[in-house]
Amino acid sequence: MIFGGLFVSSFLITGYTQIMEILNLEREQKSVLEKALVILRQGGVVAFPTETSYGLGCDPRNLAALGKIYRIKSRATSKALPLVACSMEQIESIFDMPAKVRELTDKHWPGPLTVLLEPKDMRLRHALPVFKDGLAAVRISSYSFVQSLVYSYGFPLTATSANISDEKPCYSVQEILKAFESQDASRQPDLIIDGGVLPESEPSTIVRVNADGNVEIVRQGAIQL
Repeated sequence: MIFGGLFVSSFLITGYTQIMEILNLEREQKSVLEKALVILRQGGVVAFPTETSYGLGCDPRNLAALGKIYRIKSRATSKALPLVACSMEQIESIFDMPAKVRELTDKHWPGPLTVLLEPKDMRLRHALPVFKDGLAAVRISSYSFVQSLVYSYGFPLTATSANISDEKPCYSVQEILKAFESQDASRQPDLIIDGGVLPESEPSTIVRVNADGNVEIVRQGAIQL
């Protein structure tokens, strides 16, 4: 169905019909961006394409929104959620970036390299659940829409994979719908942004740069180091 120039789809969930809003990125990029921003500001969860797979985004400062992502994914709350930023300037306004980290990120950002970083304001370590052991997992996405969304929002967003925890990542809207079709509305994204079928990819490589400058690989992924 078309409402106000936006493509909206619905699908059947066991026992009742749940309206799942799907906006096509290619058709109406400006309108999609505006709608996504509204939902994020209201504490909602948006599924969007990235350079690796579809991800789930929310404002990491909103505890209710974070809780919804954990419910959607059936993810243990002891596991932190990764963040995606739009620029080095945005990251440097929030996180410490030692010289050794900059050497690494200058080579691989934007792209699927996630780095564990300390916040400049240590109060964030306790205020935001995205920190684990005092560190947050952050990357700059190379996907242009993600960059535009985060830039327009003005703060990094979560970008955890849009799937049930420990299951296969989703590379299309159809896979997202299938992954969450048995869940009620409280455990579904509020909006899916359709960027088409993505090429299957490894998740981002996650690293920690130790005080001695050595790079510790926490998870091997798309970038080989």
